[in-house]
Amino acid sequence: MKLMFASDIHGSRSAMEAILRQYRIEGADRLVLLGDLLYHGPRNDLPDAYDPKAVTALLNAHKNELLCVRGNCDAEVDQMVLEFPIQADYALFDLDGVTAFVTHGHLFHLDCLPPHKQGDLLIHGHTHLPVVEEKDGMTYINPGSAGLPKGGFPASYMVYESGVFTVKSLDGEAFLSYSVR
Repeated sequence: MKLMFASDIHGSRSAMEAILRQYRIEGADRLVLLGDLLYHGPRNDLPDAYDPKAVTALLNAHKNELLCVRGNCDAEVDQMVLEFPIQADYALFDLDGVTAFVTHGHLFHLDCLPPHKQGDLLIHGHTHLPVVEEKDGMTYINPGSAGLPKGGFPASYMVYESGVFTVKSLDGEAFLSYSVR
């Protein structure tokens, strides 16, 4: 199974269009969104092409291909316009025999790890920084932000296939990789 992960779109129509373009190019089976879909949040500047209504329409057109978790900027009012569930705080995935705890990152993160076994994965966005880091036997992987990248990193997404996570810029250029094997 090939999965594509994206996080922190924050209402950017241009970022959402780029994610969907790369999703088609990648040929992924599902698009996993790690929260903060429509609203930019009070601490962030407006992202490029801020248009939550257009992002809503783009997401709803792909509702059967999406798996989502709630971010700190996602609210019940967002769920009212989206035709797929976004209110779960986390999801558990079996990725080729490895358990992945998938969340946004505002509730569970490196300083507040979820219950886990040695070798499990923690996948979240929230920081807007692509990273791979290990702590207490758990590997943390972040795809960065599609809509509001920080730390000088490009807007990005991540692909999982055959035990390998690859973080790529929105133009498809890989710049970070991690193998779970």
